[in-house]
Amino acid sequence: MKKLFGLLLLFLPVLGFAQATKGKVIDGVISKVDNHYILRSDLDQMYYQYQNENQKNPPSKCQCLNSLIINKVMLAKAEIDSVTVEDRQVDGELEGRMDQMIQMYGSQKNIVEQFGKSIEQLKAELRSDVRNNLLVQEMQRKITSDVKITPNEVRKFFNSIPKDSLPYFPSEVQVGHIIRLAEVTKQETDALKQRLLDYKKRALAGEDFAQLATTYSEDLGSAQNGGLYLNVKRGTMVSEFEGAVYRLKPGEYSDPVETEYGVHLIKLEDMKGEVYTARHILLRPDYNRLDVTKATKYLDSVRTLLVDNKITFEKAAKEFSEDKATADVGGWIQDPETRSTRLALDETMDHSLYFTLDSMQVGTYSTILPYRSGDGKVGVRIIYYKAKYPPHYANLEEDYQKLQKIALSRKRNNAVEKWFKKTKAEVFIQVRDEELKTECSDVVAAYGQQ
Repeated sequence: MKKLFGLLLLFLPVLGFAQATKGKVIDGVISKVDNHYILRSDLDQMYYQYQNENQKNPPSKCQCLNSLIINKVMLAKAEIDSVTVEDRQVDGELEGRMDQMIQMYGSQKNIVEQFGKSIEQLKAELRSDVRNNLLVQEMQRKITSDVKITPNEVRKFFNSIPKDSLPYFPSEVQVGHIIRLAEVTKQETDALKQRLLDYKKRALAGEDFAQLATTYSEDLGSAQNGGLYLNVKRGTMVSEFEGAVYRLKPGEYSDPVETEYGVHLIKLEDMKGEVYTARHILLRPDYNRLDVTKATKYLDSVRTLLVDNKITFEKAAKEFSEDKATADVGGWIQDPETRSTRLALDETMDHSLYFTLDSMQVGTYSTILPYRSGDGKVGVRIIYYKAKYPPHYANLEEDYQKLQKIALSRKRNNAVEKWFKKTKAEVFIQVRDEELKTECSDVVAAYGQQ
C-alpha cells in the first residue's frame, strides 16, 4: 500500500489552512524552485497530516518533499508558459475555504479570535496560495489530459496488488442536493449592458477592441489575448453566444448578449464555414451582493413537498435544481473522476458537506443551507442523505470505479514524473536544508542539485 500511496501523493491538494498557534513558530526555507520557496512548515504540515490520518503506510518526509518540489516546478512552468486561472475561480475557492473554516470553528467570530485576524485579512493572505494551487491543478490537467485507462489495465492493476495490501475503503455515502441560485436583478443586468454599450461605442470610434478586452473583460483566460477565441468550431460555445456570432459579419459588433456566464460584447473577426474567430468582453454581476431571500423561500417550499412525500427527490432535483451538473442525474453528487454516486465519507469530502452529514440521519433532508458554486455564484441548497455503506477491503465487483481511479492516478503520476524529468532542467531547483540533503539524498540527486 505504501507504493500506491506514493503514486497518489502528487495529485493531492498541497494547500491547507494552518492551525492557529500561540507564540512564534520556528520556520525556514528548505528548498527553492525558481522564485518559489518551500518552508519547513510546508513539509511538516504535509507529513504530519498524513501521519494523523492513520494511513497503513503513510509517506516518508522524502516523498512529501518530492511531491512539494514537483508541485513548485509545475507552478514555475505555469508561469513560464503563461498559464492563467480566472479571478472568479480564485474567489470561488477562497469562499469555499472560508465556508470550511466556519464549519470547523463554528462562526466567523471564532475564526477571528483564533487567528487574531479579520476575515478579509485571512483571505488576502491566502489569495496568492489559492491562485498558485489552482495553477498547479491546471498544469496537472494539461500534462495528463491525454492519459486514459482501459478495463484490462484496471484488472491487471488490481491483480498486481498483494492480498495483504489491498486498499481499505472507508464508509461511503450517497448524497444529493437541490440548488437554487440568487437571481441577478434587471437593474444589475442593465448596468452591465450599459457598460458594454459604452465599450462598443469606444470601439466604433476607433479604440482597439482587443485592448478594451484586455483591460475590462472578466474572462481572464481570453482577456490576456485581447478577448480572443481562435478557430472555434460551431457547437463549442453556449447557444446564446453562438447565436449572436452567426448573426454578425466579420468586423461587426454584437449588442450585449446574456449567457449563464454573464453578459458579453462580441466582435466577429473571421468566419469560415463551421469555424469562426471572435473576440469578446465579459462582465459579471457582483455575486457577493446578491440577495438569496427569494431562492430560500422557493427552496423551502420544495423541501416541504419532499418531507411530506409529495414528490420524489430525483424528480424534484430534475424539475427545480439550478445545478445542471447534478439535476440531470437526479440531484446525486458524483465523484468528478469516476462519476460514481458513492462518495468516501472522509477528509477528501468537501468539508461543508462532511460536517453537514455528520449532524444528519440517513434518509433525511437538511435545512436550507448557503451554497457557493465553483465559479463564485451564490445560492442555497437542500441536501438529501440517502444511504451509507460500511467500510471494506477492495474488490473488483464493488469497487471497479475506485480502482479505475487509482490505476488512472498511477498512470497520470507516471506521466507527471516523465514530464518532470524532461522539464526540471528548465527551472532552478535547490534543497537548502543540509539534514534533508542527507536524509533524502536519492531524491535530491534526481534534481541535479545546483
